[in-house]
Amino acid sequence: MDDDGAILTDRTGLLAPGAAPTARPALGRPLELSIIVPTFNERDSVAELSARLDAALSGIAWEVVFVDDDSPDGTLDVLAALARSDGRVRYIHRIGRRGLSSAVIEGVLSTNAPYVAVMDADLQHDEHALPAMLAQLRTGLADIAVGSRYVAGGGIETWDRGRVKASRLATRAAGLLARAQLSDPMSGFFMVTRPAFMSGVRQLSGQGFKILLDLLASTQAPLRVVEVPYTFRCRAHGESKLDSLVVWEYGVMLLDKAVGHLLPVRFLMFIVVGGLGVFVHMAVLAALHAQLSFLAAQGLAAVVAMTFNFFVNNTLTYRDRRLKGVWALTRGLFAFYAVCAVGAVANVGIANFLFQAENHALTAGNWFVSGAAGILVGAVWNYAASSVFTWRKG
Repeated sequence: MDDDGAILTDRTGLLAPGAAPTARPALGRPLELSIIVPTFNERDSVAELSARLDAALSGIAWEVVFVDDDSPDGTLDVLAALARSDGRVRYIHRIGRRGLSSAVIEGVLSTNAPYVAVMDADLQHDEHALPAMLAQLRTGLADIAVGSRYVAGGGIETWDRGRVKASRLATRAAGLLARAQLSDPMSGFFMVTRPAFMSGVRQLSGQGFKILLDLLASTQAPLRVVEVPYTFRCRAHGESKLDSLVVWEYGVMLLDKAVGHLLPVRFLMFIVVGGLGVFVHMAVLAALHAQLSFLAAQGLAAVVAMTFNFFVNNTLTYRDRRLKGVWALTRGLFAFYAVCAVGAVANVGIANFLFQAENHALTAGNWFVSGAAGILVGAVWNYAASSVFTWRKG
């Protein structure tokens, strides 16, 4: 814990050396509601959000926990000042990683409040809906109250037609996995009982930016859901963080919930990138074989393909562990070269062994099956070794 009372965590998600959990703020009565707010570059919004929560939650014993991913814009300074002036404000300073879903998980695990809400810091979620959500959960008839833009009384202030269509499409895709009758499974604004959250926390993927869908698809028993209408506001400050890579993370999370129990989604992504690398290899070989010897052209094509695979995997497959900076990228690239070289030897060796093994009726003399087996062994090696040596945790 630093001098301002922030919980410091390193890239493993554990408390940083010497850190201690923040003491519970003195509220005069038992804490009932904790609002978890992930932040990154929200300097101009966090103080206003805190003030809005104070006005909207009169009569409720509440706290707000901001989970900040090491914002460089001064957000942490504002949070430190808020925490010093108001015991209901806490913040967790995460170092070395980012991600909305993982930030929410850490925020929830940092509090013992019986009810936990999740909302954005950009002031687009209507804090006045929080008392209505809490009232629904207090009845004991629902496990989760979802702020919905699409039920009667809800809405969106101003979106262009393209974004509305994209939201509707993502909502339909999410509905296939939500396991609940829900008009807005893409909502980032909801409140959940602590027991309901804890029932699914160990199965959460932590991928992407839609923790609600992740939670609904992760619990063994379907959660009892109620929807509370609200109007989604225009962003007051800053710029939207919804970019193409965030959309990619959403797709990865959907895939994880659909097939993650069969095969690790990261392995499937690794294989897809490897397949793209094959096309890169062949394109380079086609361009160079007339100018160089086949051996030289093949060697250069292999290096280009491996380089392509490394940077695409670094951006997509291992986005949560991605390497940054010249030294880290250089070290990672050469580690990846080494891993792939061993994988290539394993590929050829296994394929050749099976092809020539007379006592294996399925593979002996069968180039296709033997070759496929070699590719599979090489791919599994490359994935496992890359996870350890190239994109290792911590």
